[in-house]
Parts: sequence; structure tokens; C-alpha cells
Amino acid sequence: MNNRTLFFNPGCALSIYKPDMEVRLLKYLRDNYNHVELHKICCHHNPLLPIGSMIINVCSGCDRRFRTLYEGIHTLSIWEVIDNLNNFPLPDYNGMKMSVHDACPIREKPQIHKAVRNLLKKMNIDIVETKMHGTKSICCGDDLYGRVPLKEIHKAMKRRADSMPCEDVAVYCISCIKSMHIGGKKPHYLLDLLMGEGTEPQEYRTVEWHEQLMEYINEH
Repeated sequence: MNNRTLFFNPGCALSIYKPDMEVRLLKYLRDNYNHVELHKICCHHNPLLPIGSMIINVCSGCDRRFRTLYEGIHTLSIWEVIDNLNNFPLPDYNGMKMSVHDACPIREKPQIHKAVRNLLKKMNIDIVETKMHGTKSICCGDDLYGRVPLKEIHKAMKRRADSMPCEDVAVYCISCIKSMHIGGKKPHYLLDLLMGEGTEPQEYRTVEWHEQLMEYINEH
């Protein structure tokens, strides 16, 4: 992979949540690979890349859309990259117990589920799995937005949060941060864990959050 140009797309949610993180991740990637370009076209639009291009994604939704909607585009998660390189400066969480919510857009990619858990274990986090995880994971509730009434969305978020054995839940999708927070759990975003930072729900009201996303999507 060192002899090809890679494209890093942080995704709209991370760019809204903590834009400084995309700068740090881009530097990390460039320190490890010869050619990495920042790619900021939203996955809802044609990526305008040559066939055979590889996009490194943070967002699970971006991963699914880039690889399924656009011919010849390949994807790799940042979690797989960090796990495989095995040189990221990881904090030690001293055996803290967490459950893991797997994002539904990458339900069929067990290699990502494995990388996520490898990273959590490398940070000395004790994983207590929920029944429906990995390839059997169910949606956090956010994907129902625009299809059912808001009240039903929040009920689904509560059900999914209640299915987590631990109060602390590791997530790797920013919309899942909002859902777990609404559902009554304490979400820990994987990038925050990797960088030793706390996770902030920020704007978690479902309608307002999706308005933020749509504004970014339309601009990029």
C-alpha cells in the first residue's frame, strides 16, 4: 500500500465534531505512508477519483456509500489501519469495562469489528459484549430518522442503549454517540479513546443534528 496514493476522508460528522482530529489523523497517515491526500468530497456525492482508488474512512456510513455507490472505489477503515500499523501511542484505561456498539453500515465487515476490539484491548479496556454485536448488530436508532416519527426513533435508541450490559459504551460512529446519550448510556467515541480525550455529545437533538449534517453534505 506504500506505493499507491491513498485518500483520507474524515467524513462530515468528524469534521463537525472535532475538526482538529482530522488534521492529526492525516499527519499520522502521512508519517506511515508515502502518498496520502485529504479527500473532502462527501460520500453522498461522486468522489471524482480514478477507478481503483482506496479511501481510508473514519465514518462507517462513508465506508458503505463509497464502496457501494461508486464503481471502482475501495475502502479501508482508519481502525484497521491503526490496528495493523501497531504504532499509535495508546492510552491505558486500566481495565475499564465497556460494551461495544457496532455501527450498522459495516455490519457485514467483521474485519472492522475485529480491529475495533483489538484497539480497545490494546488500551486495556475490558469488553463486555452485548448479545447483538458484530455481524448481528442492530441499529442505534438514528438510521430511522426521516422514516418514522421522532418518538419512535427515541424509543429505538433507548432499546438499543438498554441492551448494553455496561453503562460505558464504546462507539465508532458519531451519530451513535448521540443515540447512546439519548438512550441513557455514556458513550465513548473510539477516536476520543485513542487520543485520550473525553467524548462530548455536543448537539444531540435528533432533528438539529441531522440539519447540521445536511448543511455540511450540501456544502461538500
